[in-house]
Amino acid sequence: MPRLALYALAVCVLTVVAAVVSFVQGQWIGVVWVLMAGLSSNMAWFYFRRAKVERQRQRQQQTAGA
Repeated sequence: MPRLALYALAVCVLTVVAAVVSFVQGQWIGVVWVLMAGLSSNMAWFYFRRAKVERQRQRQQQTAGA
């Protein structure tokens, strides 16, 4: 698993928790946390997908070279 994807996923989980806590306390700053959660989840998806494509590319090169 790519390290950057795991970091982005951890940030996503933490921002979701921060958003929930903010909304429970009645603070509107939770909206910012929700936006950050969306951004970090997109980053995690991007890095996971990029690693998957890279693995497929390496497999194709190995089978073409053999």
